[in-house]
Amino acid sequence: MKFILEFLFWFCIGLVVYTYAGYGILAWIMVKIRKFIGKQFKKYNDPTFLPHITLVIPAYNEMSCIEVKVKNTFSLDYPSEKMEVLFVTEGSNDGTSEYIYALKSVYPNLKTISGNIRRGKIEAMNLAVKTIHTPIVIFTDANTSLNNQVIRNIVRHFQDPNVGAVSGEKRIETRGSEAAAGAGEGLYWKYESFLKKLDTELYSVVGAAGELFAVRTHLFGEVEKDTLLDDFMISLRVAARGFRVIYEPHAFASERPSFSIQDEMKRKIRIASGGFQSMARLGFLYNIFRYGLLSFQYISHRVMRWAVAPWCLLWIFFINLVLFFTQPITQNLSIYSFFMWGQIVFYLMAIIGYVLENKKIRVKLLFVPFYFCFMNYCAIRGYFKYRSGVASGIWEKVKRAK
Repeated sequence: MKFILEFLFWFCIGLVVYTYAGYGILAWIMVKIRKFIGKQFKKYNDPTFLPHITLVIPAYNEMSCIEVKVKNTFSLDYPSEKMEVLFVTEGSNDGTSEYIYALKSVYPNLKTISGNIRRGKIEAMNLAVKTIHTPIVIFTDANTSLNNQVIRNIVRHFQDPNVGAVSGEKRIETRGSEAAAGAGEGLYWKYESFLKKLDTELYSVVGAAGELFAVRTHLFGEVEKDTLLDDFMISLRVAARGFRVIYEPHAFASERPSFSIQDEMKRKIRIASGGFQSMARLGFLYNIFRYGLLSFQYISHRVMRWAVAPWCLLWIFFINLVLFFTQPITQNLSIYSFFMWGQIVFYLMAIIGYVLENKKIRVKLLFVPFYFCFMNYCAIRGYFKYRSGVASGIWEKVKRAK
């Protein structure tokens, strides 16, 4: 019995280490090998390649930020005659639709889709693409600000006929007095950006940033109405058709962090629930014999993160607890004692971080343990939310810090 527990303990530790560090190291080594044997992907950078694009912006009740979004959008460095801007404001009742409509005389390339029924972001995207005639469509959120060169940096990748989609970068704008969740999320996205760079050089990104991503219009497949992670499903289905999804770090969408831990928790749980929904619908990607590197990246980067590591952390703690209390008194300084006390200290730091955050007291030292535990807790909650069968493509907006 002890042998089985010890095996499970170390096996689970191995899975967690692989998920959060091992895959990144292995991908880095594989990229170096690819470069050494001269198999790296060709890079295209013709500055005269400026295809017609459509920027799609779902905007439900976004009056609080729509003025800033419009100014940001029409100040982007891209020929106006090659750029169409489409706001989808269906169901808005706060003046967003009227505000956008009034600007059509100011911006000839501005288009709108409005209506009285709120059908959600997924339906807005599906409806928008049906009206688009440009070869490339770029999706971005209304509450984000884009960098000036964003479109040029995205479209240059489409010079490669093997590229089907491009993911931008999400950046969290944190300030000195921000919530720990916001700062933690910023650290998380920096780590994600590092992995996405490796994914791109190895083969393909496995999932785009919903705040900013582009796709060849003819590759866009209508997404199921109850889809929770539209960006993830769209980009992975493009990749499954044999096209690469590229990460472009110099095309970024900036947004403020969630207003509170509770708001961020709701968002993370929904994302995790969407992750399990996506894993069920993308089950064919587990076939590594058919999809090769894409399957390897998908399982290592996404499936392990959502469906394996959170549960392994629970197993590690409780198995360690059994091994700690069943060991002879003379072995109190054993490796299992070390891990037990290490876990206790780590989780206590996370709990203290959570308590202090709710009291608006921020300690930077607690960001990492707090956010690490926070993400994994939300992943487990997301699983049960998915299993409950409660799913809607209509997001309830999370309140953002101002």
